[in-house]
Amino acid sequence: MGPVLAGVLQLIALIAALALVYVPLGNYMARVYSSDKHWRVEKWIYKGIGADPNTEMRWPAYLRGVLAFSAVGVLFLYLLQRLQGILPGSLGFSSVNPAQSFNTAVSFVTNTNWQSYYGEQTMGHVVQTAGLAVQNFVSAAVGIAVAVALVRGFARSRTGELGNFWADLVRGTIRILVPLAVVAALVLVACGAIQNFSGIHEVGQFMGGRQQWNGGAVASQEAIKELGTNGGGYFNANSAHPFENPTPFTNLFEIFLLVVIPFALTRTFGVMVGSIKQGYAILATMATIWVGFIALMMWTEFAHHGAALQAAGGAMEGKEQRIGVGASSIFAVSTTLTSTGAVDSFHSSFTGLGGGITILGMQLGEIAPGGTGSGLYGMLIMAVIAVFIAGLMVGRTPEYLGKKIGTREMKLAACYILITPALVLIFAAASMALPTPPHSMLNSGAHGFSEVLYAFTSAANNNGSAFAGLNANTDWFNTMTGLAMLFGRFLPMVFVLALAGSLAEQKPVPVTAGTLRTEKPLFTGLLVGAILIITGLTYFPALALGPLAEGLAS
Repeated sequence: MGPVLAGVLQLIALIAALALVYVPLGNYMARVYSSDKHWRVEKWIYKGIGADPNTEMRWPAYLRGVLAFSAVGVLFLYLLQRLQGILPGSLGFSSVNPAQSFNTAVSFVTNTNWQSYYGEQTMGHVVQTAGLAVQNFVSAAVGIAVAVALVRGFARSRTGELGNFWADLVRGTIRILVPLAVVAALVLVACGAIQNFSGIHEVGQFMGGRQQWNGGAVASQEAIKELGTNGGGYFNANSAHPFENPTPFTNLFEIFLLVVIPFALTRTFGVMVGSIKQGYAILATMATIWVGFIALMMWTEFAHHGAALQAAGGAMEGKEQRIGVGASSIFAVSTTLTSTGAVDSFHSSFTGLGGGITILGMQLGEIAPGGTGSGLYGMLIMAVIAVFIAGLMVGRTPEYLGKKIGTREMKLAACYILITPALVLIFAAASMALPTPPHSMLNSGAHGFSEVLYAFTSAANNNGSAFAGLNANTDWFNTMTGLAMLFGRFLPMVFVLALAGSLAEQKPVPVTAGTLRTEKPLFTGLLVGAILIITGLTYFPALALGPLAEGLAS
């Protein structure tokens, strides 16, 4: 079997598995967020935090809950790292320095999981399990909660109430993420991923020095890392490390984990707004972009320019032999089109155009299918933009799901789509203009610029993957990427929740002969076009200076 055929067959198997669980998982999540009953363990949690899960919140109160919970998470994780040197299970590692502690705390709380450190050489068992792994669960639950609040904004009318943040947070964690993560961890352990609390072991000599490995609760963290579209690896090599991702099957299984909830949430959306077809339209948009990007990535990585690539069967530099070019391409596209950031290969070693595809995937806003929750609400914002464009074409007030898209709604949607590109371009420009930050680039020229552009694209879009050619463990990059992650996570949420509150207050608009049918393929095509055009106009100059220039020169 040739490598191209192997890659295509893996993609087909992945799509089949996603189709199999789409309806039951999507329906289950809709029931979770529509139920008025509370599990006993959930009642204990509500009592412990002093929250009333039955109190409905308007969007400012919902936002305050999101921000307060996240602020406490940042503070707790920061202190946990600063105190690591005196904690049990630290494996002898010292406390993490302030700049890196800030960066890591922000990174995991914002669901970014950007890592400017070597995991196996920096974090002990307590920080990994009680700090990083916990945030993998709750940061993903926060994203789903915000998405569900926006869906309620479309589904409800003549009320500003969007549900209860604390109930949505706890249910998402207890009823969805924990059970799925337990099953996924068992599968990974059965397939060879490690799960222990062992210390550091010397395993031999390597290039004149000692080679050491330490164990850890890797399988359990790997499961929620992918399932919650987090991305932070236990080891520096992330999902390229055999302890995290030992076989071709686990590689495909991890890709399945990182896209299954974002895709299934479109079904949840359709059920909650009372129109399954609307969910299918959003699904079709996500799937079209996802499959299209995978096809482009495989084409660039299998293009045989030169005898070395012909002999290897593709661009094998930076890719694991046991995984191959096809599976690495699927993983790279899936992780950058979601907010995951996990890697099973080094994106800096992809072809020039291949590296550009990973950057462009994040610059789309990671909406195809996007992160847990963030992908759905990002796509719904783009749907609002698309119906506004359609309304301008025919001279009619735009409507979506029975709600008018007026001046207030468009201002909020416009702010949402502008804030992240502004963060990416401003921080990248500052890093290239100042004298010291460019010293962190491993390469010069177009590829070096791509390293910096990738870093801030990854941070501001809460992806967390790296180009593997930039030394980001400096005070400048730790601080600036930390700020990019904070602003890139929470400023868009402000606009999403404000939009949800505005929509929930409206009364439904009756469907007429002039209403745009947003469940039809025509709207799906319009939405795909709007996403690509808006992203292209925003980022093309920056892409032309980096990956496009490199790709055309090679």
